[in-house]
Amino acid sequence: MDTDFDVRARVPADIEAPDRIVANLTARQVAILAVAAAAGWLIVKAAGPLLPLPVLAVLMVPPAAMIAAIVLGRRDGLSLDAWLLAALRYRARPRRLAAAPQQVAAAPPWAPAAAPVPPPVVLRLPAHAIGDDGVIDVGDRATALVATTTVNVALRTGAEQAALVAGYARWLNALTGPVQIVVSARRVELDSHAQRLADTAPGLPHPALSAAASEHAAFLTELAAARDPLWRTVTIACTATGAGAARQARRSAEQTAAALAALGAATRVLDAGTTAAVLSAAVDPYPLGGASWPRSRPQDTITGPALTEPGGAA
Repeated sequence: MDTDFDVRARVPADIEAPDRIVANLTARQVAILAVAAAAGWLIVKAAGPLLPLPVLAVLMVPPAAMIAAIVLGRRDGLSLDAWLLAALRYRARPRRLAAAPQQVAAAPPWAPAAAPVPPPVVLRLPAHAIGDDGVIDVGDRATALVATTTVNVALRTGAEQAALVAGYARWLNALTGPVQIVVSARRVELDSHAQRLADTAPGLPHPALSAAASEHAAFLTELAAARDPLWRTVTIACTATGAGAARQARRSAEQTAAALAALGAATRVLDAGTTAAVLSAAVDPYPLGGASWPRSRPQDTITGPALTEPGGAA
């Protein structure tokens, strides 16, 4: 293997990290410490004439240690005060949600009395609608999805690996909005493929092709019955906010698809039907049809053939 190339690229990290203003502390940390110090000073002034100084110092150690841990502690890249705020928000949110257009209907009078629990509230999903171009409306922002394949870097030469890493770094450095890369495993629906092969096999022009197609259909059926085959999917969500968020998200998705296609990956900006399929598969990881075929959006009108009356008139 060619080892004369340095397969590394410099990508700035934590570009949205808050500024450090005093003693390597952020403004929020300084504000928390200032409020805690003021509260401690008020407690000392109020309890000083009533308690001896050593006893008061011992009583102030646990809350001071807790405040210091909250301000200075970090977990998974977040400060503990952010974790505490998220926990409080989680506890304040309702636990029981129900799908309803406006509000959850009350139980009928004949229904048995339920346990004294809070009534359910209306379930509101983050995605409001899917546009004709596949852009997801998420209220104050818009998101477009890009499906891409992976590139095997290990089988490339040193020069090719360096070029791939440099190209990927250029894409990361060129981003102007939030981007999320989702790598997930999906269930492969082999029964439909096997059935399609079995139906097509008799019409093939050569008997050998028909036999090979029939054998392959039998192999797929046996594989689906004996195992639970999975396939890996890589989806990139490009998000934009502000005025014209839908156009910006779509443009960012197209630029992402072009940049990754130049690295050798097969990319595609998802349309409305495929986006709906991806969101459905994300909610239910094991649907019967998977996310490989497009689906109708919730606001689309589904039509079918005209019904024929018994007398022959439509």
